[in-house]
Amino acid sequence: MEIHVHQIISWMKHNSSRFLRNRDVVAAHKLQIQSWSCPFPKCSSVQIWDYLYISCIKISKQENQRPCRYPQQNKGTYIPILVGDVLKPGEWGAKIIHKENNSIRLSIMSSATCIVGKFRLYVAVWTPFGILRTHRNSATDTYILFNPWCQQDAVYLDEEKEREEYVLNDVGIVFHGNINEIKSRSWSYGQFEENILDACLFLMDKAELELSGRGNPIKICRVASAVINSRDDSGVIAGSWDNMYTYGVAPSAWTGSVDILLEYYSSKQPVRYGQCWVFAGVFNTFLRCLGIPARLVTNYSSAHDNNANLQLDFFLDDKGQVDTKITKDSVWNYHCWNEAWMTRPDLPVGFGGWQVVDGTPQETSDGMYRCGPASVQAIKHGHVCFQFDAPFVYAEVNSDIVYSRKQKNGTQVIEKIDTTHVGQLIVTKEVGGDGMMEITEEYKFPEGSAEERLALETAVMYGVKKQTTQDTTYQPQTDVDMDFQVQKAVLGSDFKVTITFRNKSRNYYTATTYLSGNIVFYTGVPKNEFKKHSFSAKLEPSSSSTFDVLIKSSEYLSDLLDQASFHFFVTARITETGKILAMQKATVLEIPMLRIKTQGEMVAGKEMSVTVEFTNPLKQTLENVTLRLEGPGVLRTMKKEFRQIPVNSTLIWEVKCTPKQPGLRKLIASLNCDALRHVYGELNVQIQKP
Repeated sequence: MEIHVHQIISWMKHNSSRFLRNRDVVAAHKLQIQSWSCPFPKCSSVQIWDYLYISCIKISKQENQRPCRYPQQNKGTYIPILVGDVLKPGEWGAKIIHKENNSIRLSIMSSATCIVGKFRLYVAVWTPFGILRTHRNSATDTYILFNPWCQQDAVYLDEEKEREEYVLNDVGIVFHGNINEIKSRSWSYGQFEENILDACLFLMDKAELELSGRGNPIKICRVASAVINSRDDSGVIAGSWDNMYTYGVAPSAWTGSVDILLEYYSSKQPVRYGQCWVFAGVFNTFLRCLGIPARLVTNYSSAHDNNANLQLDFFLDDKGQVDTKITKDSVWNYHCWNEAWMTRPDLPVGFGGWQVVDGTPQETSDGMYRCGPASVQAIKHGHVCFQFDAPFVYAEVNSDIVYSRKQKNGTQVIEKIDTTHVGQLIVTKEVGGDGMMEITEEYKFPEGSAEERLALETAVMYGVKKQTTQDTTYQPQTDVDMDFQVQKAVLGSDFKVTITFRNKSRNYYTATTYLSGNIVFYTGVPKNEFKKHSFSAKLEPSSSSTFDVLIKSSEYLSDLLDQASFHFFVTARITETGKILAMQKATVLEIPMLRIKTQGEMVAGKEMSVTVEFTNPLKQTLENVTLRLEGPGVLRTMKKEFRQIPVNSTLIWEVKCTPKQPGLRKLIASLNCDALRHVYGELNVQIQKP
C-alpha cells in the first residue's frame, strides 16, 4: 500500500513557499500543493489518519542546509504536530480536511511564537510494525515567517493598507537633500526576489543568534542592526564617507537591496560601499522579508552628539569664525534609519508599536556598532531609561546647538543657543503612494510647549545630561538679528548667498561679517573650505540691510562631493558692542535627472524595450560612467559602462526585458562617475496580464 500525503505551502506572494506563523493555510491562502510518497505495508485494519503526525526540524545553517545539530522540542527546533479534529489559534496542530482512496489532505496551524526560519518537514505513521517516516526531501522544506495578519503575533498590524505598504510593498522612497531642499529617490527592496529570503535568514546565522531567539522580533532587530554593517563583525555593508570608493561601488550608485544581499550571501564578505540610506534600505528588505512591518525614516538636521548630552558645541575663534580644529560635533543634513513594528513585552504597557532600529555604524552599544530597537513613544515622552539606545536617538532629534567663544581670560562666553535647528523634520513614505508623510510629532512635542518641557525634564531625570549655562556667560544679542538665504541653483551654475541684518535699535552699528563656504559630506563633516568672504556692513537704526555674496561654479566644481552639498557659516561681530551673531545653513544643488522611456506592449511574459537617456550638464567630459537599471517584477539589475560622455552630449541606453509580474511596477535607474553622482531616474509602468 502507498500513501500520498500533500504538503501544504502558503502562497504569500510571487509563488514563494513561505508559511506565516499561526495560519490555517487552507482557509487563508491560495495553495501550492506538492506531494511525496512513503512506502507502507499493507494493513487494512489500521485507520491511517488516526496515527499520523508531522514533524518539523529547524535548519540552522543556510549555507549548507544542515539541520540544527540536536533538534529539541523544548527549544522549538523539533516540532511534532499531531493530527486532531480542531485547530486552535496560536497553537501547532493539524486536521484532515479531505480523504480520498489512499490519499489525505491536511490543514496545518503553526504557533504564533514559533521560530522563524527554514524547516524540514516529515510525515510519520504509527503502525503495528513501528513508526514509518518519509525520507529527506528538500522539495518539502518550508519557510516560517512572522505574521502581521495574526492578532497573536508580536508583529500584528491591524490596518490592511499598512500591511500592504510595510510588508508587501517591494519598492520604497528615500528622502534626502536637506530641510530647505527635500529630494527623493526610489529604492528597490526586492524582498520577494529569488534567494533573498535565504540571504536574510543567513544573516541570523552570521550574527550567531541563538535558535530559540529567532521567534522574537526584538532580538532579531537587535542583532540585525549590528550585522547590517561591517564595522566589527564583517557584516553586510562596508561604510565609506570619504568620497573614495576604490574597489567598490559608490553608495549613490545602488538602486536597491537585492544585488547587495545576494553578493554578500555568495561571497560572505562585506559589500563595498554604503552610507546611511543604503544601510537603511537593506535593513528594510531584511525586516519585510521576514514578515516584520518596517519603514525607512529620514530625520532632517540630525545631530551626531558623541556623549548624548543634548548639546552640539560649535567653538568660535577671536574673529567669530568657527574653529574647525576643536569643533567635533556635527549636524547631518539628513540621516536615515528604520522603524520596525512590534510589541515590547520587555517594557511597560504603551511603549510597543514603532521601534527605531539603525544599521548605520555611528556609536557602539553593548560593545558593537548597532542601535535599537528603541521605542518611538519612549523617545517622545523622554523615557530614555528603556532599552535599547533611547538616549542616543533622543539626542539625534532634540539636541541644542551652542555657539561659544573663549575670551582671553579663559572665560567661556556663549554667543548663541539654537534650540530648534536639530530634528526639524522627520518623514517617511506615505501609505499607498510615493508622497512624503511627516511623523515629527511622533518623536517630539512642539518646541517650547509644556509637553516638550516635561519630556525634557523626564529625560534629564532618567540620566540624559542637559548641559546648562550656569558656568558660562550668556548674554545674547537682542538689538540686531541676522539671517541668510542661499539661492537655488543647478549644478555647474553660479548662485548667490543673501545676508540680511535687521537693526531693531535706534543706534548705528557696524557689523564685521565673515562668510565661510564649505564643501561637506551629508554628515556635516567638511572636506574643504572653498569660499572665504568678509565685509563691513553699516546698519542704520530701525532698518534692514541686505548684502549679496556671489558663489562662482569655478570655485566649487573641482572639489564637489557626492551630493553637491554645501555648508555655509556666517558670523558677524558688532563693533560697538562686541557681540557676535552666528548662523549656519546647508544647501544642495539641483542635479539633472535620468529620463526613462518604454516602447512596445507592457504585458507580463512579453518582451518590451526600456530606454535610459542623460545629457551631460557640466563643462567637462564625464569619464568612466556606469548606468544601472532595475525594476522588481520587470527586470533584474542591469549595468552598462560608458567610457566618455562629452559636454552637452546625450547618452542613450536601450534594454530589452520580459516582465514577470502584472500590476503597477517601477523602473529605477542611476548614473555614477567620479565627477557626478546621485543622478537618478524612475518611471512607473503598468504591466498588463497576458
